Parts: sequence; structure tokens; C-alpha cells
Amino acid sequence: MDFISIIPFIVVIIAAIWTKQVIPSLLFGVVVAGYLVDPHWLNGMIKTLQFIMEGLSDESNLKIIIFLYAFSALIGLVRMSGGIKGFVKAATERIENKRGAFILTWVSSVGTFAAPSFRIVTIGPVMKAMRKKIPMAKQELAFVIETTATPLVVLIPVATAFVGYMTSVVDLSLHQADATGDAYTLFLQSIPFNFFAFAMLILGFYLSFFHKSKKPANDKEKTPEEKQEEEDDQWEDCHPAVMRDLPAKPWNLIIPLFSVIALTFLFMYAVGVENGKSGFGALINDGVLDAMVLAVVVTIVWFVVYLKFKKEHLKRMMDGLIDGGNDMMNVILLLAMVWGLSKGTEALEFADTISEWFDWIPGNFVAVVIFVVGCGLSYFIGSAWGTWGILMPVALSIAVTAGSSLPITIGAVFASGTFGAFSSPLSDDTNTSAGILNLNTIEYAKFKLKPALIAAGVAAAGYLVLSFFV
Repeated sequence: MDFISIIPFIVVIIAAIWTKQVIPSLLFGVVVAGYLVDPHWLNGMIKTLQFIMEGLSDESNLKIIIFLYAFSALIGLVRMSGGIKGFVKAATERIENKRGAFILTWVSSVGTFAAPSFRIVTIGPVMKAMRKKIPMAKQELAFVIETTATPLVVLIPVATAFVGYMTSVVDLSLHQADATGDAYTLFLQSIPFNFFAFAMLILGFYLSFFHKSKKPANDKEKTPEEKQEEEDDQWEDCHPAVMRDLPAKPWNLIIPLFSVIALTFLFMYAVGVENGKSGFGALINDGVLDAMVLAVVVTIVWFVVYLKFKKEHLKRMMDGLIDGGNDMMNVILLLAMVWGLSKGTEALEFADTISEWFDWIPGNFVAVVIFVVGCGLSYFIGSAWGTWGILMPVALSIAVTAGSSLPITIGAVFASGTFGAFSSPLSDDTNTSAGILNLNTIEYAKFKLKPALIAAGVAAAGYLVLSFFV
């Protein structure tokens, strides 16, 4: 197949940068792969559908879809029952100063690390309410919140919406590169090498608690009309999760989330014991996805029963579950396209082409090159998940050919996507934060680009230094 096996990935990258839309670009890449395998006008379409269906019919992939939908459904139920609003209200009544607000932002990550958007929606309204009594610049607040969103979530190995997807991307990329290894174990091993996430967290912590700005922590001067508009803008109006007609019950957030975490570890340990392991070793096994699915499903069941005893209407709960689950449909579509593209390029013998074309690259320098290229891609498409889905198969194929460390390469890919999710004006994190705090999206993205580039520079230097020692 030679050069044509690379064409689908080239098409996806160009289309994603041009359109700023990841899912249609991936679909276009799958279609191209289908017609490259069979150029007949009808058979090409049939091949495209076949690639997508093969990806969706894989047992592990179906588990990931179930987990993502169920997890998002649980968040929808928490939101409907007033868990998020209750947390926001309780927090705003107890915080009295800027330092306390920032401490809450960091400490709350213990219970709200499930997904970046969940972190932002939970903490954003708290910070918005705080501005009524504590002078703080909105951009400064949004920056601190986002520092503890994607850069933190990508480092957590269980009970997050990211784990299933990240493991899946590693798994399909290993298969495509004809490499062996357990995807979840490699994901765990790659975490220390996500240098951008660590650099961003350290920088964010420093700016939160130790940096003294020479300028007052206020936004630019406003007209009387703008001041009145902001005065009328209450935190209960900033997001559907904290609407006025919702109850305020913080335990409806705290208990279900800790239930998911505790049950995940319990089921992971049980699976490990069943496989003949014991102690801490029982927690590290290839049944993590089964454990996470079971933990979320069991939590949903008992939480629905609990809310029913609290006289909550079953129809309202089902609406909350379905609305929450449907919030994840764009991610499920993204996964379907990523899996389909993987099947298509596999049929085109992509790994063999990479082996022939890139065997000249020194193995030690693969990670730094992949990281720099990935940062550019993720910034222009604004999607960490899209970047990982596009770049991981290419990166692992090159790494296997060059004899590079797989954990370091995987960490570099995840780091590059994290950069885009944090800094890009197109990312969901940027737009969610800007929407809650009424920020100009472009100006806010410019504000946080400088610290993001500093962290990216540190990360690139880290990979470069590492290349001389591995």
C-alpha cells in the first residue's frame, strides 16, 4: 500500500485544522480509507460503514460507550437532584476571602475530578458568586479553575470520563502498530511523563497562592450600563446546573461521586483477587473497565432508589439520566470515528508504511517531536480527545519502529492534547469557563496562552533532556 496508507491521517489533520471540527474530519478520513481500500462507488461506502461497525462491535469498545453514557447520566441525575447547586450554595456561604476561594478550588478537586467540564460547572458558579464580595478579576478566576480541570483530570487513573477513552486510544494504537502490552498498564506508566500537565499544575499553584500581581485584581473599567448588567447577573443564571428552580442539596453531589470512586476500587480489587492476585497488586489488572462500569451502574441504581424514597418523581429522574447521558453523545460519535479510522488504516497496512518511512528517526527524540507537533494540532482543533485519536496511532507506530519508550511516547501524546484543551480558544474548557463568567472567549484565551506556552516549553525541555538518558 505504501504512501496511500498515510493519506487518511493527512486528510483528517488538514480537514480538522481547516474546519475546526473533529468529528466530521474523522468521518471524512474513514470515507477516504474506505475508497482507498475499494474505489468502487458503492463498495467504498460499504467499506466505510464496515470499518465503523467493526470498531463499535468490539467488546471493550462497547464497555467504554456504556461507561461514558452511564457516567454522564449519573452527572445528569446529580444535577437534576440539586447536588451541584447545593455544593455551590454551601461553598459561597462559607468563603470569605480570595485565598479561601482559591483553596476551595484546589481542595474541591478531590470530589469533582470526574471530568473537566464537571469541575468547571461545579466551581465556576462559586467563583462567580464570590466576586460579589471579593474583588477578583474574572480571567484570573477562570485561569485557576481551568488549571485544575484537564491538566488534573488526565493524571487520575480511575473513576473519570477520560480513563476509558485514553485506555481505548492506547489499545487501538498498540494493535495498529503490531505492538504488545496491556493498554491500562501503559496508561498508568505514561502518567509521570505527561510533563505539560504537571508543569501547568505547578505553575497554576504558584500563581494561585504565591504570585503577587502588580495590578489590582479587577476587570477593566465598565460603563454604568455594564455595571448594572453585571449587578443583575446572578450565579444562579450562569448555567443550567445551578438554575433557580433546582433544590440545593450538596450531599446529592458528594455521596454519589465518592460511591463511584469507592466501588471502582472495590470491584478492581475483587477482579484482581479472582485472577489470583493479592494486596496492592490486585488493584492493577486489565479488569479496570469492568470495575468502572459496574461502579457507575450500581451507584445509579442505589441513587435512584434513594431519591425515590425522598419522594422524587421517577419520570423526572429518568429525564435527568437521559439528558445527562445524551451530553456524552458527541464523545461517543468521536470514538466511533476514531475506531473506524483505526480499522480503515489498519486495512491499508499503515504500521508497515510507518516502519519503512520513519526508521531513520532516533528513538530518543520521538517524544519531543510528537509533543511539539501535537501541541500545534491540538491548539488549532481545540480538542484533547480529537488530538489523541488522530496522533496516538501515528506516534506509537513511529515509537515501535524507532525503538522508543512506549510510556514516554504515550505521555507526550497525552501532554500535547492537554495543551490544546487548556489553551485553545476552540476548546470546551475555554468556552465553558468564558460562558459561566461572562468573558470574551478570544481575549481570555490570549490571557492564558502565555502561561500555557511557558508550561509547554518546560515540558518540551523535559522530553529533550530525557532523550539523553533513555
